[in-house]
Amino acid sequence: MRDDRRRCGAVLGALLATVACAMTTTAARAEDYAPLDRPGPALGVPADQLAAALHCTAGVRNAKVTPVLLNPATGVDDEHNYSWNWEPALDKLGIPWCAYTAPYHTLGDIQTSGEYLVFAIRTMYGMAGRRISIMGHSQGGMSMRWALRFWPDTRDMVDDVIGFSGSNHGTTVAGGDCAALGCPPAVWQQAANARFIAALNSRAETFAGLSYTEIWTHTDEVVQPAGDAATASAALHTGGGRITNVAIQDVCPADVNEHLQVGTVDPAAYALAVDALTHDGPADPARVDRAVCAQFAMPGVDWTSPKTLQEILESQPGLAAVVTPGVNLVGAPEVKSEPALRCYVTAAGCGAAAGGGGGTTAAGTPVTCASRRRFVVHVPKALRHGGVRVTLDGKRLKVRGGRTAVVDLRGAARRTVTLRVTGLTARGRKVTRMHRYRTCTPRAARGSGSR
Repeated sequence: MRDDRRRCGAVLGALLATVACAMTTTAARAEDYAPLDRPGPALGVPADQLAAALHCTAGVRNAKVTPVLLNPATGVDDEHNYSWNWEPALDKLGIPWCAYTAPYHTLGDIQTSGEYLVFAIRTMYGMAGRRISIMGHSQGGMSMRWALRFWPDTRDMVDDVIGFSGSNHGTTVAGGDCAALGCPPAVWQQAANARFIAALNSRAETFAGLSYTEIWTHTDEVVQPAGDAATASAALHTGGGRITNVAIQDVCPADVNEHLQVGTVDPAAYALAVDALTHDGPADPARVDRAVCAQFAMPGVDWTSPKTLQEILESQPGLAAVVTPGVNLVGAPEVKSEPALRCYVTAAGCGAAAGGGGGTTAAGTPVTCASRRRFVVHVPKALRHGGVRVTLDGKRLKVRGGRTAVVDLRGAARRTVTLRVTGLTARGRKVTRMHRYRTCTPRAARGSGSR
């Protein structure tokens, strides 16, 4: 089993090395970005779509303890990231939780994912009647900070921010054919010198009143650098928040778990996160019982669902976009440069015509058109346990063998369409995954049959 875990970590490292592209960007001064306390824009994603992406346990409403929002990593959804480890672990601890599904399995523009997080934070806070904590892995360990940075109202709703190998300062791993073949937006945005990363960390990395526990591993092959707290991408430094930066090797020197494992099964990472959740302020490594170093995995891990970590990689169609630039099975846009920053990110804001400093919507740039006119959508393996249904703007599509459906946008008028994929998980939970595409009128030179 440990060999399986090592192979999966190596695979993820190879995937990112294949697609993460080095980007050059003009250095911007802190004052070029929005003031820290300027109100955020209205959310541009429809409210019903935001609500459909969020699901919670019953204990979140009027919660007796601080509930947790689970934020998924790049290329996976919450089912694959957390259903077999952190969700049952939190249940055993008596900690209620919510999780959400990001567009395109978090491969889309992280600025859009940020809207889902803003909605989730506000909704959970209203349901619980108390502040919440947010916990995430990889991109999920970083992206919640976009919501906190550009929607200041959310800061009073959050207690703890906990990241496992969060790409807080991007990654220096580079190479591949993104510029030639295209890569999903979230891949571009997590390069160390991405404009997105510069904006995320502008003016302040943390905020007063919040506790930040940033956990990583020195063996991380995906989010680099992964050295000490002074240099690690995951570590945070500036601002008024209370911060603990800690590698799992600071607790367990012989721990060799890599990027994938640190956010899913590592016992030291689990102990640090639970310490943060159950104490005032961030985690304190001195409080962690070193007996965890003798444990194989964190409590709650179900190795049979999925059977191995390798099955996560093999069963998740979102990862296809990471494996092969220019090819993906979830319809994620494939772009040949980093998406532009939304207008609300800048010091100038969106202008009077767009409602002033924060703008009227978060969608300050055009929606990226669907990268293909006709493509195959694969039903996630986690939803193939019954009741599989795929619809495009309410029209039901034929699902072949309960596994695939063909989306054909050829000849469609320029508009935004919504794809819904519904099915049952192994635990009998009905889950709907939603994706939105803006159709594009093909150029005459491409011909009506262009893909």
